[in-house]
Amino acid sequence: MEENTCITLPVLGEPAPDFEAVTTHGPMKLSSLKGKWVVLFSHPADFTPVCTTEFMAFAKIHDELKSLNAQLLGLSVDSISAHLAWVHAIKEKMGVEIPFPIIEDLTMKVSQKYGMIHPGQSNTAAVRTVFFIDDKGIMRAMFYYPLQNGRFMPEIIRMIKALQTTDKFKVSTPANWQPGDKVVVPPPKTAAEMEKRPTEGYECKDWYLCFKKI
Repeated sequence: MEENTCITLPVLGEPAPDFEAVTTHGPMKLSSLKGKWVVLFSHPADFTPVCTTEFMAFAKIHDELKSLNAQLLGLSVDSISAHLAWVHAIKEKMGVEIPFPIIEDLTMKVSQKYGMIHPGQSNTAAVRTVFFIDDKGIMRAMFYYPLQNGRFMPEIIRMIKALQTTDKFKVSTPANWQPGDKVVVPPPKTAAEMEKRPTEGYECKDWYLCFKKI
């Protein structure tokens, strides 16, 4: 009988697993980044085609994430030497400078904490993950992608903006929401609140589904 593989995953709404690591920008500890949002992503391996396209794409959104008080962090199970050589090659061959740190995870310590190693894909390479950690160190969202398919950068930006909008205005964001679109108002919690809802100036489709501009 095939043995079941147990993968440890972070939990939304709970503190992101802390770690210390060596990066291409020097040693770092995740908890030292509190006060900033963190976008932590893994890639399967340095010097691979899809990962190279992704790193160039992540480099392009780095400044926008920075303007949103978000720190971008990359990770793979490769060594610092491999990371540095790859960063150099991307700059030399593609003309793109990688401005964010890349974590060395040869021991897979961080990868295991974050459920990045999926044996159905590979026992030695991290799948493509993205973790959104807020400025208080709480895990807020996570995406998992297979080895063969690259990520869509506009969705990463959209998710950060959606999470920050939710925090700032205490609202939800509907399907296909983009910054500037109407947001969803929390539904009434009592019969009295439900009766009052039509007078509150919202655009309501039903008593529980109301929108507003922010």
